[in-house]
Order: sequence, then C-alpha cells, then structure tokens
Amino acid sequence: MSTVAAEGEDLLTPSSPAGRNTGRPRPLPHALLPAAGATLLAAAGALVAVGCFLGLYIRPTSDDWCAAWKTRDLGVLGITADFYTTQNGRVANAFLSGLLYSGGPAGTKLLPTLIAVSLTAALVLLGRRLLHTLGHAPPLLLLTACALALQALLYYAGTRSYQVLLWAPATISHTLPSVIGLWALLMALTTVNHPHRAVRTAGLAGALLTGFALGTLSEPFALVSGLLAALTAVLCLPRLRLAPTWRPLTWCLVWCTGLACGLAVLYTSPGARWRRAQQPEKPPMLSPAELRATYEDWLRMWDTVTGQRAYLAAATAGLLLGLAATLRTRRTRTRTRARPEPEPQPRTEPGPGTATGPGRATRAALLLLPLPVVVLGSFAVAAGLRSGYGPTGWTYARTWTSFLLPMELALCGYGVLLGAWAGPRLAARGPAGPAAATLAALCLTVASMASLVPALQQLTTTTVARSVAWDVQNARIRAETARGATDVGYRPLPIGNLAEPFFTSDHRRDWVAACVSRWYDINRIHRR
Repeated sequence: MSTVAAEGEDLLTPSSPAGRNTGRPRPLPHALLPAAGATLLAAAGALVAVGCFLGLYIRPTSDDWCAAWKTRDLGVLGITADFYTTQNGRVANAFLSGLLYSGGPAGTKLLPTLIAVSLTAALVLLGRRLLHTLGHAPPLLLLTACALALQALLYYAGTRSYQVLLWAPATISHTLPSVIGLWALLMALTTVNHPHRAVRTAGLAGALLTGFALGTLSEPFALVSGLLAALTAVLCLPRLRLAPTWRPLTWCLVWCTGLACGLAVLYTSPGARWRRAQQPEKPPMLSPAELRATYEDWLRMWDTVTGQRAYLAAATAGLLLGLAATLRTRRTRTRTRARPEPEPQPRTEPGPGTATGPGRATRAALLLLPLPVVVLGSFAVAAGLRSGYGPTGWTYARTWTSFLLPMELALCGYGVLLGAWAGPRLAARGPAGPAAATLAALCLTVASMASLVPALQQLTTTTVARSVAWDVQNARIRAETARGATDVGYRPLPIGNLAEPFFTSDHRRDWVAACVSRWYDINRIHRR
C-alpha cells in the first residue's frame, strides 16, 4: 500500500505550475468526493424523510385496533399477559406495543422517525469500524449517505412498504428487531475484548437479555441472527486463529442461548399453543412434500427480490464509499507526511508452526460468511411462514426484512472491499480513473434508487388520502356514540394489503370489526 501511495503521490496533491508544465497529470478534484457524498445524501435522505413525514398520516388499521383498545383497557402489563396467554406468546412484542400505544396516536406517528434515526446511527458506527479495520479514514458524509441509501432500499424496495415502515405491529415485529440486532452487534464489538472484566461481563449479560427479548419479539429475526451467531462462533474457534481468545466464541454462544430461551418461552406459552390449535392439520415440516413446497416458496421469494433492480444501489453505494475512503486516506497521508518513509525491512516468512493469524481458508470463510446466512436464513423464514400461514405465507413480505437487511449489508460490504482494492490501483494510473469510477458508482446508485420513486409517490398519495377519510369517519363515529348510538356504520378504508372490518362474510370471525367496536365502546359496527 505504501509503495502504491508513493507512486501516486502527485495524483492527490495540487500540482505546481512547474509540475503542469512538465506534463504531470492533474490531481483528482478535491470537491469531487464531497459533492458525490452530498448528492447521494440528498437523494437517499429525501426518500427516507418522506417515509418519516408520512408517519404524521398514520391511522389505525387491522391489528392497530386490537392493540390500541387492549393497551387502553388493560395497560402495558395487561396486554403483555394477554399476548402470552391468549394470542401468540410474544411477550416482548406485546410489551413494546403497550409502550407504543399507551402514548396514544403520537407513538405510532413518531415510530418511523425513531427507527430511521437509530438505524442510521447504527449503520454509520458499523461503517466506521469496518473502514478503520481496513486502515482507512471514514468519510462521515458518505457513511451517512450510504446508511440512508440502505434504509431507503429496506423500506421501499419490497412489496409491502407500508407494513415495513408505517404499520406499527409489523414494524415492531420485523423492522425494529434488525435495529436492535445492529446495536447488539456494536455492543459485542465494544465489550467482547474490553480490558476491564466488568465491562466484558456486562456485555455478556446484555447479550443474554437482548437475545431473550428478541426470541420473544420476532421468530424470523431470531432464526437469522441465531444462524449468523452460530456460524461466527465456528469461525471464532481459537484453533482457526481468527480470534486469539475464547471471548468472541463465548459471546456468540451466550447470544444463541438467549435466543433459544426466548423462543422456548414463546413456543410453550398458552397463547402459542392456542394459535397452533387453530391451524388445520398438515404434513410435518421436514417431510419431503413440505420441504419441496418450502423450496418452491423460497424460490418465489427470491424471484421477487432479484426482480427489484433497486438493490443494485447497495453494492454501488458501497463501491462509492470504498473508493472515497481509500482516496481520502491517501490524500490525508500525503498531506501529513513530514519525512520520508523508512526503507521497508525484508519480511521474514514464519515457520511452519508459527501462528501469525488466520489462514487463507479462514479468511475466505469469513469473507463468504454472509452468503450462507442470507441463503439459509431466507429458507428458514420461508419454512416458518409456510408453517404459520400456509401456502400463501411466503407473500407476507414484511417478514423478509430479517434477511433483506443482511443481504443489503453484504452487498454494501463487498462494494466497499472492491472500492478499497480498486482505489489505489486506479489512482496510480492517473486522476481520470478515480474520477470516472466515482462518478460511475454515484450515477448507478442514484439511478437504481430512482426506481423507488413511483412506488413512494403512490404510497404517499394513498396514505395521505386515507388519513383524511379516516379523520372524517372517526369524527362522525365519535359524534354518533356521544349521542348514545351502540351500532354505528363503518366504511372500510383498506391500505397496505391489511385487513379492515368486514374482510370476511362471517361476523363471528371478523376480529377486526370486534376490535373496532371495543375501541369505540359500542356493541358492534355495520357496513356503511
């Protein structure tokens, strides 16, 4: 790296008039990288900001009605007990729902913004650690832009954008766990090798408690994160020399233990047993017929994902970040160089029994780790959806977040590595190469993300229009109930492929209508 930097030094420092007269190549414009970062930040930030703004127009639908009245009448602990005994056993899910709905409409309106801010911070901190590990100075502007770009893809590139970002029950179950998981990863990186034992112990306790909570919050995320932790634990065996101590392996095992305990509490709960009893008899999950059907569902899921070209932006944004970090590091090193570098010392090859670090196979396995996590994790999600919802379960795309975010992070990470590898090589040949690569990566990223705009426009129009109609209907119902009405008319206002009252002709099975009636404290509602 130092040899390449020395060869390309004149590419990253302003050329003197004498240098220009002697035909030296012009340097890479210093404003190019900040301009690229600002452009991507504006584009991605605008997309995410629209989603946060739409939070103001969120109105109850489907499960919102049930969670709202249960929180009002039973309290936070009451809805938690209700989920454990009569619903599905997701106690952490119910507790967070109780906290959210106890604040009234404000909680659901602020949740998209809170998720966007916390996810941005987590992604920026993880990006800084990655670039520091690669030996590069992290450009904060581009790091933030990439974090926002990944979020825009997560929210809008799928087929259920409203559910992923704006519908609180799905957001709590499937988007929030990914945010918590990233912060847990940051906690692990900070505490696992900390010099103070008390900090390491606190990190392990935090891993156990967080894993337990996630196990009772979201089964899909628990499966994916457990798979990632298990595979990481194998690579962290001291014998493979990737981790010099047993601490990373211990952290991974504690995390998996917490997840397993949480899933056990969920699976054995009275609510989960009741829910399984409502399902029709079906073949065992591991039978050949069910495995084949699950495989076909898994292919349908990936056919939908790979048909969305916007995900290309994850890789190209990483490429842009890798190029920028490499060129910025080289420029910083050139500016701060006060004396010539010492002559490189001859390298001594270690003996056959010397442990100098992970071997080539271990490094390759670490590099390829995201692939089995995404592939096997998505198959586990498909199996769980088929088991819980039947043949159409794979269409519940709100659950795909559990493996889509790791997929996006993997694409971005590979892009960063490619950019970090290509940057010095392009710079050594002249300024045209880095400039062209930077502009190409920026244009590909913005163009890929531009494909999200039509769907976001439709989401905005639908959400705002429904909020206006909902407010008018809510005011009418409130006025009728104030006059003593016990049976009022309700016009369904569907949005985001979610159930509204009268979604079934059998009134006894219309749980949404029942929850709406409980919310308004009336006997029943009829179609208006």
